[in-house]
Amino acid sequence: MELTLRFFANFREDVGQKELEREFSSGANVGEVLESLSEEYGIDVFEDGELRPHVSIMKNGKDVVHLDGTKTTLAAGDRLSIFPPVAGG
Repeated sequence: MELTLRFFANFREDVGQKELEREFSSGANVGEVLESLSEEYGIDVFEDGELRPHVSIMKNGKDVVHLDGTKTTLAAGDRLSIFPPVAGG
């Protein structure tokens, strides 16, 4: 299945572009996609096997924290947006 992956801030720098179209196996979940991106681009989204605090992953505009977290199942055509922690003041 093909997914659209969107990257923001330093994750965009790690990947070298703001958006990718990528094929994944049917029934893949958010965690599997993130693991693949972590291995390929060094995107640091996990801490002790869990999603790092303040990292936001959006599936079609909805935060996966309010779905099934990293176990959220994906379908062809879904858009996954990956936001790093942001600090400011």
